[in-house]
Amino acid sequence: MKIAVSACLLGSNCKYNGGNNLSEKVMEFVKGHEVIAVCPEVLGGLPTPRESSEIVNGVVRHKDGTSVDLEFRRGAELALKQVMEAGAELVILQSRSPSCGAKNVYDGTFSGTLIPGQGVFAKLLMENNIKVMDVSELP
Repeated sequence: MKIAVSACLLGSNCKYNGGNNLSEKVMEFVKGHEVIAVCPEVLGGLPTPRESSEIVNGVVRHKDGTSVDLEFRRGAELALKQVMEAGAELVILQSRSPSCGAKNVYDGTFSGTLIPGQGVFAKLLMENNIKVMDVSELP
C-alpha cells in the first residue's frame, strides 16, 4: 500500500518551530509500505521555522493577523497533487495543524483551545475522497 504521511511525523524538521513530530507509531505502522512524505506548508513556500498559524474565520493567519492563507492553500493543492500522482491510498496527518489537522484544529484565538474541524490540506483530501487518518488514531 502507498501511504502519504505528514513529513514532520517521519522526522523531517519542517514543523513551524523548526522541529519535528517524529512518531514511532507511524514508523511502525508504515513498515513494509511505500511512504510519501508531504509538508503542505513547505510546498506552499513558507520558511522553516515560521510563525505559528491558526485558522481565523476561515483564513489562515499568524497571531499578528498577517494572512498566510494563500501559502497554505497553494501548498495544500501541491500536496494533493503529490498524493494523487503517487497513488496514495491513505494519508496520515499531524493532529491539530492548520494544514493537516484531520479531526480538530485550534480555534483561531491562539489560546491553545481546540475545536472540531479540519486543516486546509486535510479538508482538501477529504473533499477528494482520499482516506485520511489522524496520527492519534493509529493503534
